[in-house]
Amino acid sequence: MIRNLQLICLFAVIGIGLWVPGVFAGETVVVYTSVDQVFSEPVLKAFEATTGIHVRALYDVEAAKTVGLVNRLIAEKRRPAADVFWNSEISRTIMLKQKGVLASYVSPNRKGLSPAFYDPGGYWTGFAARARVILYNTRLVSPDTAPSSIFELTEPKWRGRVAMANPLFGTASMHMAALWAQLGEKRTKEWLSAMLANKVAVVNGNSVARDMVVSGRAAVCITDTDDAAVAIEKKAPVAVIFADQKGIGALLIPSSVAMIRRCPHPDAARRLIDFLLSKRVEEMMARGESAQMPLHKGVLSPTIFPPMERLRFMRIGFNEIADAITPSARMCRKALGH
Repeated sequence: MIRNLQLICLFAVIGIGLWVPGVFAGETVVVYTSVDQVFSEPVLKAFEATTGIHVRALYDVEAAKTVGLVNRLIAEKRRPAADVFWNSEISRTIMLKQKGVLASYVSPNRKGLSPAFYDPGGYWTGFAARARVILYNTRLVSPDTAPSSIFELTEPKWRGRVAMANPLFGTASMHMAALWAQLGEKRTKEWLSAMLANKVAVVNGNSVARDMVVSGRAAVCITDTDDAAVAIEKKAPVAVIFADQKGIGALLIPSSVAMIRRCPHPDAARRLIDFLLSKRVEEMMARGESAQMPLHKGVLSPTIFPPMERLRFMRIGFNEIADAITPSARMCRKALGH
């Protein structure tokens, strides 16, 4: 009788393992992500609840953002600890491909995306985009005097009134690389030098720049739509401008996801990538606090921003931006005295 009871218990445990994916096998996936934890963690929790696969996540540090995680992935290339890299931008994901850090995986959920948003060899895929925008304090700046272009911020009337994230890190560095790729070294250097001469406050992250505008310590900042969305949802006295709509356009920045070459848990990595690239996740991120713009057709855009089809974006390829990261960063370090 005792033996029969033991067999019943054994079959019950096996049954649990069969019916709840990942629990019996103890599956784990390790993800490095530069997406703010407050935005990325709910998505990863939803993946755990859906699949039963345990997620071990390493999040960014605001000041270093993507750069720190990329350097870590390069350092771990021979003995990778991560399975998946979920990047808040795309240019440094491409750099990882160039350095042989990434593995090819074509997710079935990239179907329907524009070819501009994925690597043809399957080394990365973009989704859930943000944009670089101008945010201004409506108590300090009226709509008719607000800047419509980042190039207006070098004018004397904005002297000492503008904040921006350190251009060596995160999406600010991608923005500088995009300007370099589209305008060339000379014009990009002139713009940054003029910004610094106009006493722009260079701070540790886009959220810090946003908070300066919210508090009135700065009248205007350059930031990302997700940081702006947080302030708007909290009813802060701010408004957003998608800059340069009559010129070069705003920079569109998709998130990107990639599988790490020789990663410890390849099967779980593929399942996480499929999940992140699903319409369900783009909908979660569009409706969530970060108000990210979906790249899949049929997913409703955030209501606080104009639809993407009404906006003008920079016409520059992500590979070109990635190629400009190193020279533009060298220029920024010199300009900042680093």
